[in-house]
Amino acid sequence: MPSARFQTRQTIAAALRALGVPRGGVLLVHSSLSSIGWVSGGSVAVVQALLDVLGPDGTLVVPSLTTPNRDPSRWDPPPPESWWQDIRDSLPGFDPAITPSSNVGVITEQVRTWPGAVRSVHPQTSFAALGPRAAELMAGHRPDCHYGEESPLARLEKAGAWTLLLGVGFCRTTAFHLAEYRIPGAGTRTYGCAVLDADGERRWIEYQDVSLDDGDFALLGADFERAAGHVIARGLVGTASCRLFPIADAAAYAEKWLAAHR
Repeated sequence: MPSARFQTRQTIAAALRALGVPRGGVLLVHSSLSSIGWVSGGSVAVVQALLDVLGPDGTLVVPSLTTPNRDPSRWDPPPPESWWQDIRDSLPGFDPAITPSSNVGVITEQVRTWPGAVRSVHPQTSFAALGPRAAELMAGHRPDCHYGEESPLARLEKAGAWTLLLGVGFCRTTAFHLAEYRIPGAGTRTYGCAVLDADGERRWIEYQDVSLDDGDFALLGADFERAAGHVIARGLVGTASCRLFPIADAAAYAEKWLAAHR
């Protein structure tokens, strides 16, 4: 019998079922492969397990962010200022078919490149999905709406989707970003990135959107768990601590919390 530190497609699927991942549902996953322990088959086995549990009628979604595609003045750490304009002039334009996701883990990149995956077209904060509702949920992601009402995140909320934190904390909860758009008078800022136009020509664009800030999401998540723990399922997948909860509940709580704390 494999130990908690040795996982397979079958043991991961069993743990996900025990946690309550809904068969036939829509699931947004934030993940860390290394947190699970040693997985026979790595990220492929994890994606297979997720699809096994969701079944043929379920839809798997991941955030396929492209954080390097932004103004170099906002990189951490930023490159020398003398390089900034050259970077703006030369960064490859976002292409949903080939631009890799970044800083979101290998499970996400495995989903993005999986046969049949559909990706939204936002040049910085795209999502990728597998399943019968993938195209519907990924459609119409406006460039000036990272995580608001014209993004897949709002569509996931309306679809009754769940968030699974698989070995990561509340600081990764994109559902909280949806609430940032619903705070009256939310501040905005200028974003910049490289895109491809309808003719395939690369260009640099700038646009206004809500000023996103996840710096207090860990604290927000801890308060959400204390106040609304009844909607959060907790468990282990291998050695990974996991939480499962409805996106709608997380966004509703975050909207009140952010209004009070920011």
